[in-house]
Amino acid sequence: MLDFWFEFASTYSYPAAMRVALLAERAGIVVRWRPFLLGPIFKAQGWNDSPFNLYPAKGRYMWRDLTRICAAQNLPFKRPTTFPQNTLLATRVALVALAQGWGEDYCRAIYTAEFADGRDIGGADTVAAVIAAQGKEAEAVLEEAASERVKNALREQVAEAQRLGIFGAPSFVTADGELFWGNDRLEAALEWTVNRK
Repeated sequence: MLDFWFEFASTYSYPAAMRVALLAERAGIVVRWRPFLLGPIFKAQGWNDSPFNLYPAKGRYMWRDLTRICAAQNLPFKRPTTFPQNTLLATRVALVALAQGWGEDYCRAIYTAEFADGRDIGGADTVAAVIAAQGKEAEAVLEEAASERVKNALREQVAEAQRLGIFGAPSFVTADGELFWGNDRLEAALEWTVNRK
Protein backbone atom coordinates (compact mmCIF):
# COMPACT_ATOMS: atom_id res chain seq x y z
CA MET A 1 0.00 0.00 0.00
CA LEU A 2 1.24 3.47 -0.92
CA ASP A 3 -0.54 6.69 0.05
CA PHE A 4 -0.52 9.36 -2.65
CA TRP A 5 -1.00 12.78 -1.03
CA PHE A 6 -1.89 15.48 -3.54
CA GLU A 7 -3.23 19.03 -3.79
CA PHE A 8 -5.15 20.16 -6.86
CA ALA A 9 -3.32 23.50 -6.84
CA SER A 10 0.03 21.70 -6.84
CA THR A 11 1.69 21.88 -10.24
CA TYR A 12 3.88 18.82 -9.78
CA SER A 13 0.92 16.79 -8.52
CA TYR A 14 -0.53 17.02 -12.04
CA PRO A 15 2.01 14.74 -13.78
CA ALA A 16 2.15 12.52 -10.69
CA ALA A 17 -1.61 12.01 -10.75
CA MET A 18 -1.51 11.14 -14.43
CA ARG A 19 1.08 8.39 -14.03
CA VAL A 20 0.81 6.96 -10.51
CA ALA A 21 -1.92 4.40 -11.25
CA LEU A 22 -0.12 2.78 -14.19
CA LEU A 23 3.26 2.64 -12.45
CA ALA A 24 1.72 1.23 -9.28
CA GLU A 25 -0.21 -1.39 -11.22
CA ARG A 26 2.99 -2.52 -12.96
CA ALA A 27 4.67 -2.80 -9.56
CA GLY A 28 1.73 -4.68 -8.05
CA ILE A 29 1.09 -1.97 -5.46
CA VAL A 30 -2.25 -0.60 -4.29
CA VAL A 31 -2.33 3.20 -4.16
CA ARG A 32 -4.62 5.12 -1.84
CA TRP A 33 -5.40 8.61 -3.14
CA ARG A 34 -5.29 11.21 -0.34
CA PRO A 35 -6.43 14.71 -1.37
CA PHE A 36 -5.59 17.51 1.06
CA LEU A 37 -5.04 21.26 1.27
CA LEU A 38 -1.59 22.83 1.36
CA GLY A 39 -2.84 26.21 2.59
CA PRO A 40 -2.93 25.29 6.31
CA ILE A 41 0.44 23.54 6.00
CA PHE A 42 2.05 26.53 4.31
CA LYS A 43 0.51 28.81 6.94
CA ALA A 44 2.14 26.73 9.68
CA GLN A 45 5.48 27.31 7.91
CA GLY A 46 4.86 31.07 7.91
CA TRP A 47 3.88 31.34 4.25
CA ASN A 48 0.72 33.11 3.07
CA ASP A 49 1.15 32.07 -0.57
CA SER A 50 2.74 29.38 -2.72
CA PRO A 51 6.54 29.35 -2.43
CA PHE A 52 6.56 29.58 -6.23
CA ASN A 53 4.97 33.02 -5.89
CA LEU A 54 6.97 34.06 -2.85
CA TYR A 55 10.25 33.27 -4.61
CA PRO A 56 9.93 34.45 -8.24
CA ALA A 57 13.10 32.74 -9.50
CA LYS A 58 11.83 29.44 -8.12
CA GLY A 59 8.45 30.08 -9.74
CA ARG A 60 9.95 30.81 -13.15
CA TYR A 61 11.98 27.61 -12.94
CA MET A 62 8.96 25.56 -11.87
CA TRP A 63 6.81 26.66 -14.84
CA ARG A 64 9.60 25.86 -17.29
CA ASP A 65 10.30 22.54 -15.56
CA LEU A 66 6.63 21.58 -15.61
CA THR A 67 6.47 22.40 -19.32
CA ARG A 68 9.41 20.03 -19.94
CA ILE A 69 7.93 17.27 -17.76
CA CYS A 70 4.55 17.44 -19.48
CA ALA A 71 6.17 17.39 -22.92
CA ALA A 72 8.21 14.32 -21.96
CA GLN A 73 5.06 12.55 -20.72
CA ASN A 74 2.95 13.70 -23.69
CA LEU A 75 0.66 15.53 -21.29
CA PRO A 76 -1.11 18.66 -22.51
CA PHE A 77 -0.19 21.71 -20.49
CA LYS A 78 -1.64 25.21 -20.27
CA ARG A 79 -0.57 27.50 -17.47
CA PRO A 80 -3.61 28.56 -15.42
CA THR A 81 -4.36 32.28 -15.34
CA THR A 82 -4.68 32.18 -11.53
CA PHE A 83 -2.11 30.38 -9.41
CA PRO A 84 -2.63 28.89 -6.96
CA GLN A 85 -6.31 28.23 -7.49
CA ASN A 86 -8.93 27.82 -4.78
CA THR A 87 -9.22 24.03 -4.49
CA LEU A 88 -11.51 23.69 -1.48
CA LEU A 89 -14.63 22.60 -3.37
CA ALA A 90 -12.76 20.35 -5.79
CA THR A 91 -11.04 18.64 -2.86
CA ARG A 92 -14.25 18.10 -0.91
CA VAL A 93 -15.79 16.56 -4.02
CA ALA A 94 -12.72 14.33 -4.39
CA LEU A 95 -13.40 12.88 -0.94
CA VAL A 96 -16.97 12.08 -1.98
CA ALA A 97 -15.89 10.63 -5.33
CA LEU A 98 -13.12 8.49 -3.84
CA ALA A 99 -15.54 7.08 -1.25
CA GLN A 100 -17.96 6.20 -4.06
CA GLY A 101 -15.36 4.54 -6.30
CA TRP A 102 -15.04 7.06 -9.13
CA GLY A 103 -12.56 9.38 -7.49
CA GLU A 104 -9.40 8.60 -9.42
CA ASP A 105 -11.02 9.44 -12.75
CA TYR A 106 -12.54 12.58 -11.22
CA CYS A 107 -9.16 13.69 -9.83
CA ARG A 108 -7.42 13.22 -13.17
CA ALA A 109 -10.24 15.14 -14.86
CA ILE A 110 -9.87 18.04 -12.41
CA TYR A 111 -6.13 18.18 -13.12
CA THR A 112 -6.86 18.12 -16.86
CA ALA A 113 -9.37 20.96 -16.52
CA GLU A 114 -6.84 23.03 -14.57
CA PHE A 115 -3.48 22.32 -16.20
CA ALA A 116 -4.42 21.12 -19.69
CA ASP A 117 -7.47 23.29 -20.40
CA GLY A 118 -6.52 26.27 -18.20
CA ARG A 119 -9.93 26.36 -16.52
CA ASP A 120 -10.69 27.76 -13.07
CA ILE A 121 -11.36 24.76 -10.83
CA GLY A 122 -12.26 27.09 -7.99
CA GLY A 123 -15.61 27.72 -9.61
CA ALA A 124 -18.59 25.50 -8.89
CA ASP A 125 -19.50 25.48 -12.60
CA THR A 126 -16.20 23.87 -13.58
CA VAL A 127 -16.37 21.30 -10.79
CA ALA A 128 -19.99 20.50 -11.66
CA ALA A 129 -19.05 20.00 -15.32
CA VAL A 130 -16.26 17.60 -14.33
CA ILE A 131 -18.67 15.67 -12.10
CA ALA A 132 -21.25 15.45 -14.89
CA ALA A 133 -18.58 14.23 -17.31
CA GLN A 134 -18.06 11.29 -14.94
CA GLY A 135 -21.72 10.39 -15.41
CA LYS A 136 -22.74 11.56 -11.94
CA GLU A 137 -25.50 13.90 -10.78
CA ALA A 138 -23.58 17.10 -10.07
CA GLU A 139 -26.17 18.69 -7.79
CA ALA A 140 -26.34 15.66 -5.50
CA VAL A 141 -22.55 15.32 -5.33
CA LEU A 142 -22.06 19.03 -4.59
CA GLU A 143 -24.68 18.82 -1.85
CA GLU A 144 -22.84 15.88 -0.27
CA ALA A 145 -19.52 17.73 -0.59
CA ALA A 146 -21.01 20.64 1.39
CA SER A 147 -22.06 18.39 4.27
CA GLU A 148 -20.47 18.70 7.71
CA ARG A 149 -19.33 15.09 7.43
CA VAL A 150 -17.22 15.83 4.35
CA LYS A 151 -15.97 19.15 5.72
CA ASN A 152 -14.80 17.35 8.88
CA ALA A 153 -13.25 14.55 6.82
CA LEU A 154 -11.15 17.10 4.92
CA ARG A 155 -10.04 18.78 8.16
CA GLU A 156 -8.98 15.36 9.46
CA GLN A 157 -7.14 14.65 6.21
CA VAL A 158 -5.14 17.88 6.53
CA ALA A 159 -4.42 17.16 10.20
CA GLU A 160 -3.15 13.69 9.30
CA ALA A 161 -0.90 15.13 6.60
CA GLN A 162 0.56 17.49 9.22
CA ARG A 163 1.07 14.60 11.67
CA LEU A 164 2.93 12.67 8.98
CA GLY A 165 5.28 15.62 8.42
CA ILE A 166 4.02 16.34 4.91
CA PHE A 167 5.12 19.80 3.80
CA GLY A 168 4.40 19.78 0.07
CA ALA A 169 2.73 17.90 -2.75
CA PRO A 170 2.83 15.43 -4.23
CA SER A 171 3.98 13.30 -1.35
CA PHE A 172 4.04 9.53 -1.07
CA VAL A 173 3.92 7.73 2.26
CA THR A 174 4.67 4.02 2.48
CA ALA A 175 3.03 1.55 4.82
CA ASP A 176 6.09 1.70 7.09
CA GLY A 177 5.90 5.50 7.28
CA GLU A 178 8.62 6.49 4.81
CA LEU A 179 7.96 9.89 3.21
CA PHE A 180 8.89 10.71 -0.38
CA TRP A 181 8.23 14.22 -1.71
CA GLY A 182 7.87 15.23 -5.33
CA ASN A 183 6.78 13.85 -8.67
CA ASP A 184 10.36 12.76 -9.29
CA ARG A 185 10.32 10.59 -6.15
CA LEU A 186 7.36 8.43 -7.21
CA GLU A 187 9.55 5.65 -8.60
CA ALA A 188 11.66 5.62 -5.42
CA ALA A 189 8.52 5.34 -3.29
CA LEU A 190 7.26 2.43 -5.38
CA GLU A 191 10.64 0.69 -5.23
CA TRP A 192 10.76 1.12 -1.45
CA THR A 193 7.30 -0.39 -1.15
CA VAL A 194 8.10 -3.34 -3.43
CA ASN A 195 11.26 -4.15 -1.49
CA ARG A 196 9.33 -4.30 1.80
CA LYS A 197 6.44 -6.50 0.69
